[in-house]
Amino acid sequence: MIYLDYSATTPVNSEVLDSFNKASLITGNANSLHKLGVNAQNLIDASTKQITNLLNLQNKEIIYTSGSTEANNLAIMGIALKYQTRGKHIITTKYEHSSVSSTLDYLKTLGFEISYINTLDNGLLDLEHFKSLLRDDTILVTVNHINSELGLKMPIEEISNILKNYPKCFFHVDMTQSIGKIKVDLNNIDLVSMSAHKIYGLKGIGALIKNKNLELEPIIHGGKSTTNYRSGTPCHPLIASLAKALRLSLENLDNNYNYVLDLNNYLKDNLKELKDVYINSNEYCIPHILNVSIKDVKAETFMHALEEYDVYVSTKTACSDNDAYSESVYIFTSDMERAKSSIRISLSPLTTKEELDKFIEIFKKCYSKLKQL
Repeated sequence: MIYLDYSATTPVNSEVLDSFNKASLITGNANSLHKLGVNAQNLIDASTKQITNLLNLQNKEIIYTSGSTEANNLAIMGIALKYQTRGKHIITTKYEHSSVSSTLDYLKTLGFEISYINTLDNGLLDLEHFKSLLRDDTILVTVNHINSELGLKMPIEEISNILKNYPKCFFHVDMTQSIGKIKVDLNNIDLVSMSAHKIYGLKGIGALIKNKNLELEPIIHGGKSTTNYRSGTPCHPLIASLAKALRLSLENLDNNYNYVLDLNNYLKDNLKELKDVYINSNEYCIPHILNVSIKDVKAETFMHALEEYDVYVSTKTACSDNDAYSESVYIFTSDMERAKSSIRISLSPLTTKEELDKFIEIFKKCYSKLKQL
């Protein structure tokens, strides 16, 4: 098998799984007051301290969630419902994950106004247009750090600096595709979403990291937990495994990045030799994602052709609606045919040069066969 869909999910690191299994031997409910409950809570506290140190968090609170989708929903809905008396204007982009865009679509039905930042020819956000969108009643800006289909890196530092002049407006960043891959600074951002299964952790655990002085309206109610903002029995084994996954993903970060960059350049150099293959990802994209289009071949057709050789890529982000084209690619290229024929190849430090050589060989076979048809 050649797995090149790491942006959808990653294999579980054996050390992470071992941490989960060991933590599972603690049978107490962290909400219980007896010794077993205290043991579970102590493990959660230790894991939270470790995450705080790893991400250099200052004046932050960690809310454990089931993943980034819940974290995004809690951040957006929590701010909108809590601060709607200040205003009902939210700013975002057309590049967002469906857990963001669908939540914003729902808020429209509640009377919220959503504005979208224009993009430049290079795919990046038009910051001058962003400035023009800001108003006194803007309560939230929500922008992903890394677009999950193209790999475009958004200018969150610049946005954060602009928002310093708008103290009543909060800034949420979906960092699902960046934490564990590139260096990040969370301290000038009000809310950050992340998920363990993108960094070789287990599915079912993620986090929303928020400023301590910021309040949210909960979207899951039900009583005591690790925080006032998310009810439910805390899953201490998953929380411990998240801390381990984060620690491991941050080790050798620079070396891992450079290794993936070399793989990306090698793959790109080989694929761009093919006449009707277009490289959609550009120099503003992180190397972990390479998006390409194959002229006159539907994305799903090409994906399944590769699958016959036990090669796995994706056409879009795994959680996106079942549309016939990639909206992110269309926004970036203004070319519907390229948007309909785009596939996402996502790389990892686990990817080998030998795998890429085999993938290129199989890619060319599928390319030749489908182009003839």
